[in-house]
Amino acid sequence: MGITFNEEKKVFLLKTKNTSYQFRVAEFGFLEHLYYGRRVEEAVDYIPVRLRHGFEANPYEMKQDRTLCLDVLEQEYPGFGVSDFKTSACSIIHADGSNCIDFRYVSHRIYNGKYTIEGMPSLRNKGDDWMTLEVVLQDVATKVEVTLFYGVLESCDVITRHAVIRNLEDTEITLHAAHSTCLSFPTDEMDQIDFYGSWGHERNAQRTPVRHGKTVVDSIRGISSHYYNPTIVLCDHETTETAGDCYGVALVYSGNFQITVEVNDFKQTRVVAGIHPDTFYWKLNPGETFATPEAVISFSAAGLTGLSHHYHDVVRHFLIPGQFENQRCPVLLNNWEATMIDFDEEQLMQIASAGKELGVEMFVMDDGWFGRRTNEFRGLGDWQCNLEKLPSGIAGFSKRIHGLGLKFGIWIEPEMISEDSRLYEEHPDWCIAIPGRKPTRQRYQLILDYSRDEVVEYIFDQIYNEFKDAEIDYIKWDMNRSMTDRFSQALPAERQGELCHRYVLGFYKLMEKLTTTFPQIRFEGCCGGGGRFDMGVLYYAPQIWCSDDTDAIERISIQHGTSFFYPPSVMGAHVSVCPNQQTGRSVSIDTRAALAYYGTFGYELDPNELNDEEKEAVKRQIQYYQEHALTSAFGKYYRLTGVGHEFVAFMSVADDQKSAVFSFVQRRTSANKGIIYIKLRGLNEAAVYTIPELGLELSGASLMYAGLPMPVIKADNTAKTFTLIQK
Repeated sequence: MGITFNEEKKVFLLKTKNTSYQFRVAEFGFLEHLYYGRRVEEAVDYIPVRLRHGFEANPYEMKQDRTLCLDVLEQEYPGFGVSDFKTSACSIIHADGSNCIDFRYVSHRIYNGKYTIEGMPSLRNKGDDWMTLEVVLQDVATKVEVTLFYGVLESCDVITRHAVIRNLEDTEITLHAAHSTCLSFPTDEMDQIDFYGSWGHERNAQRTPVRHGKTVVDSIRGISSHYYNPTIVLCDHETTETAGDCYGVALVYSGNFQITVEVNDFKQTRVVAGIHPDTFYWKLNPGETFATPEAVISFSAAGLTGLSHHYHDVVRHFLIPGQFENQRCPVLLNNWEATMIDFDEEQLMQIASAGKELGVEMFVMDDGWFGRRTNEFRGLGDWQCNLEKLPSGIAGFSKRIHGLGLKFGIWIEPEMISEDSRLYEEHPDWCIAIPGRKPTRQRYQLILDYSRDEVVEYIFDQIYNEFKDAEIDYIKWDMNRSMTDRFSQALPAERQGELCHRYVLGFYKLMEKLTTTFPQIRFEGCCGGGGRFDMGVLYYAPQIWCSDDTDAIERISIQHGTSFFYPPSVMGAHVSVCPNQQTGRSVSIDTRAALAYYGTFGYELDPNELNDEEKEAVKRQIQYYQEHALTSAFGKYYRLTGVGHEFVAFMSVADDQKSAVFSFVQRRTSANKGIIYIKLRGLNEAAVYTIPELGLELSGASLMYAGLPMPVIKADNTAKTFTLIQK
């Protein structure tokens, strides 16, 4: 069984295929973490050692015994203000103004299946894959309860966590911190890997030793953001891609978050992850509850690649909408980099027709088709077709595209509003802004107040009425600014601290309504590119535009960092025009394709402007992706090198190991250089693989242990892609 309770020792044992997670009901009802790591069968309740520590506080129940100290005892869900001075998982302001919370064990239950979280995404319950543990804790002095939920997915070596806080008092309380998970480690000999960036430079992996004090990875931008991803890895100093212990934490959440790594004076490391407390105050009236987002945690003893594969498996099979599982996105052509906002219907038809001739499977119309949208200053919020640009309307234009034998996709940005729009003229109070204060502008647009149900319903009705009679196969959902001037005219002063989380709940509500109403439509998340690349979005959209930076060389580090938690199949990756619009760099069209193969694959260009050689290359690339996407994008992904070398290599291997796609990128060339050998991974040792691009037949063992010599490439930023097919 995945979850058991040792009644004698009061130990909870959570087991996956290869891991164990243990905690117990300790003295006086404290819920004490014991162990997380490689699978062990017995209860390890012998691990905690009680010592008297100088200048440390003790619970009142200890009387003259000073050997139990909450600042050393590792709690599963630590409260605040009662001698545990490390980062708390929960902080509450009571009606009398006090803010202490001291949770103790009350009860628990274990059952088959998985919990759900009302109004929020979480990993999906599929058959008999899951078990759930619920543990109820209560504050010793009040009737405030928290129920801790643990979901155990044995096959993927994953445990999920979230909490529900209940106010059973007769008076209101205010939540100031309500985190999803707390993890504890009895050592400070660890490294931390997190993923920083900015617009166009998202999810760069950085690895540093944990240090005494606090290190915070967070966002207060209203979105999970380009700047930090809501994920983190903790690992041994010696951990590599292929060996060593490592732990992951990922939040299924799309708003303001905080992940805090703290080392205390006893060299213990604590990780707390959840909603960012700096933009969060939530009033709970008597009888009300609050649910935190889900955290997905995992452990691997097989290095960073093993940890990544755990997360890739759960994203592909237990997170994205089931109808898109193992279904590649049609090879698409998007008009954005070809036309920007300035286009008309016949111009788009010419681009789509040219794409069809090259083998493209879907045409996507980007920004500029609606309302007053003649420039980026206008139109957002009015989701009606601009008939001057598209006389056929969306329904008619989609039929014309389908008449070419193509699928049809369309861009929307439904969370935004322009001041020059009919919607703003009718409902200026529907945007997030502070009355009497000029709002901060970003991209000349404001954010709609999705904490208000009437706003969400209005936008849904607009989109539904415009799209219900159209033949739409794909929607690119964009969101192009951070949240500032946080204020809702629908919330009283004492509830303004709820706006950011209520906004995220409104975003999820609209996503749920649209994806349920149009289940056949493949949604792609986008937020100025990769500004909301998180598991919350992936619950509704099986892919996310990885970055607005489409430069293939820049994409090396972006896709590398993204791959630590997210599989290639969910990464929006396209071949774009050169010189590249973001960097001005030019690389070959084959190099651009080599990066895009490990993603959803498509084109951001006008095929009419390609020369004959490039058109032939596009035909070959599309055929290659059609034949090998279930390997390159859906196989097991391996980071064969880091990204700081003069060369980079990566590969994907089919689940049955019968095929693989391997790419090598020469970043910098030099004169009189030696041969580079790359050792492949993930292959069947005993099998023989043909590599048609090299004219070789080699065993999996030879390719993995002796390595493969790379061809000499006398050019910077040049990629080669190789196909391995088992004989």
